Amino acid sequence: EPRAAAAAEAVFELLPEGACELLDVGCGTGIVTRRLAAARDGVRVTGVDRASAMARQAATRLPGAVVLADSRRLPFPDGRFDAVTGIWLLHLAPSPEDVRAVVAECSRVLKPGGVFVTTVDKAASHNVGSDIDAVLADRPGSPARDAADLVAAYATAHGLVPAGQARFPGRGQGRSPRRTIADLRRGWFVTLPPGDPLAETYAARLAALPDQDRPRPDPVFTLRGFRRPTAP
Repeated sequence: EPRAAAAAEAVFELLPEGACELLDVGCGTGIVTRRLAAARDGVRVTGVDRASAMARQAATRLPGAVVLADSRRLPFPDGRFDAVTGIWLLHLAPSPEDVRAVVAECSRVLKPGGVFVTTVDKAASHNVGSDIDAVLADRPGSPARDAADLVAAYATAHGLVPAGQARFPGRGQGRSPRRTIADLRRGWFVTLPPGDPLAETYAARLAALPDQDRPRPDPVFTLRGFRRPTAP
């Protein structure tokens, strides 16, 4: 809940003052969506997610305001919303083409003057310069689907212009060595599959760190805003 509150507060730093109709794409369980709906009087928020279990959970938080749909094919007309958000979404896309499709749809459903806000560089946000990060620094990498420069390029290609940046803390997400080992063994690090000998090498290095249960600093996530220009 504290993390969701921080995310919603940061989103509204980038939205137009009069934004009333908001779409939260990839809303998941609705934990941020509910915060967005409560942030300003008169704001009407619709959540959309393609996972039925997620959408059902979100619907318990926002009854009647959650739609089961794919963010690459949004079931809304052009220019429907004052703002569209995608929090912790684009990094999950399986390919660059999927990211482009999501950005294209978010752009399509924006009104002129509307703003699309999304998190970028999620994986990099977890690198806080701790001893844990030093241990993991040379692990195999994977492409960042939500790299800020790529998202900006996709947004520009669909007629959007930059509309600012905001940051917020991932409260309660600071890693401890023991928690990181558990994440490693459940497959959180996609390039280090559970049971892989290399994964166990990193687990042993993490186990040698001091203060096994002390959380290191929380990550700080970055939001980028993109606006659909009004007609000249």
